[in-house]
Amino acid sequence: MSGLTRRTASELADALAAGETTSVEITQAHLDRIDEVDGPVHAFLQVDTEGALEAARDADRRRAEGSPASPLDGIPIAVKDVLATKGLVTTCGSRILEGWVPPYDATVVERLRKAGLPILGKTNMDEFAMGSSTEHSAYGPTHNPWDLDRIPGGSGGGSAAAVAAFEAPVAIGTDTGGSIRQPGAVTGTVGVKPTYGGVSRYGLVALANSLDQAGPVTRTVLDAALLHEVIGGHDPRDSTSIDQPLPPLVQAAREGASGDLTGVRIGVVKELTGEGYQAGVQARFDEAVDVMVKAGADVVEVSCPTFVHALATYYLILPAEASSNLAKFDAMRYGLRVWPEGPEWSERAPSAEDVMRATRDRGFGDEVKRRIILGTYALSSGYYDAYYGQAQKVRTLVSRDFAAAFEQADVLVSPTAPTTAFKIGEKVDDPLAMYLNDLATIPANLSGVPGISVPSGLAEEDGLPTGVQVLAPAMADDRVYRVGAALETLLVDRWGGPLLDRAPQLKGVSA
Repeated sequence: MSGLTRRTASELADALAAGETTSVEITQAHLDRIDEVDGPVHAFLQVDTEGALEAARDADRRRAEGSPASPLDGIPIAVKDVLATKGLVTTCGSRILEGWVPPYDATVVERLRKAGLPILGKTNMDEFAMGSSTEHSAYGPTHNPWDLDRIPGGSGGGSAAAVAAFEAPVAIGTDTGGSIRQPGAVTGTVGVKPTYGGVSRYGLVALANSLDQAGPVTRTVLDAALLHEVIGGHDPRDSTSIDQPLPPLVQAAREGASGDLTGVRIGVVKELTGEGYQAGVQARFDEAVDVMVKAGADVVEVSCPTFVHALATYYLILPAEASSNLAKFDAMRYGLRVWPEGPEWSERAPSAEDVMRATRDRGFGDEVKRRIILGTYALSSGYYDAYYGQAQKVRTLVSRDFAAAFEQADVLVSPTAPTTAFKIGEKVDDPLAMYLNDLATIPANLSGVPGISVPSGLAEEDGLPTGVQVLAPAMADDRVYRVGAALETLLVDRWGGPLLDRAPQLKGVSA
């Protein structure tokens, strides 16, 4: 493995600034790594070798002229396939968008290009971001680099696996109910869900408009802060975008790296620990809390009673919004179009509705169909108030619980996911068991608050990564970076080095 692929984004940026390497060398090293290991990992759906190297050459030219576009100018990146990329296929992991090439860039992608980050390609995902394991991709599952028989989390398992397998130094994911943070926990990477509206959603193919949020996937908290500052900020093209400056994220991460948490009030959420959490996950979380106490934090237990209803609430609101958003895939305007087959069509030409039905049957996977049906039912006449309306009321109560908790604590903490990575195929036929993987992450999406998942160690039972989640009030993203960076420093010292250094680098694949 090239030494360049082992370095973090901030280390690579320093090397570029010092003239020790070039963006072309860094980008080529990661493209070579993708060629070497992505067959069994399957983190990428498309790799844009030519486009990435061209962008790298442009970055090197700017460096030579003394005018880099940003601190990350020249650092290659992977992008989840739910963000529109001009000239590059965007499928959302679905057959219904197979081969679709957007005529425009999402704002996040536009800002990445403007900042000079070469885009390596598009990463695999659960179809339309519906899933917690990346097994629901129409193009096959992604595999966890820690154990190729296990899932890398979802829906953004491709982005997390690419970073964990050293195929990309940083990546972009999206988080609707935990799809950045949960993959981060099970792959030993850092995942951040920004405040809702803090990063533009323009050009992000919507699953649930009131929940979706793009964010960074990295190997360190500092790298996440650097990337967040590139993609974040107000966008007038997004009506949900917050019109105020980002807090100083990189500064907060650098300050937190000292490991000092003196005076920081940390609330352990009673409802997000204990029963239902794997013993090894709970043990690593308890140790993380202990090291924060020793670093000077004031730890208190807080109760958020309505969090126990968050999962049910989410799985009414999300399908309702998804059923509305996916109605646009009608086989008429773009994407897949399937002509109905059968002897009856020799008698008459199929109607638009017939073509639409055949296309959706062929183009959508089982999980997407399941959620469309559930969402349509929840929004139907006679059931709207009983289901969707009640769910929105509970959502308000979840936000009130957050507000009350943040009066007692500066940040809240919990395990990120209740278990380590399970085996591929283990839960794919049990949707309810799959949904439970988002138990701890969903409340943040319902209320719009920011969160980060930081690696918290390995579970004794299986030797697989676990994660600890840090949540803060809306637009206080700097708090999650300060506490996240401090926790990272404290835990890395405890382990004697970065967690990914302990990974059995791709069993059966040369490193």
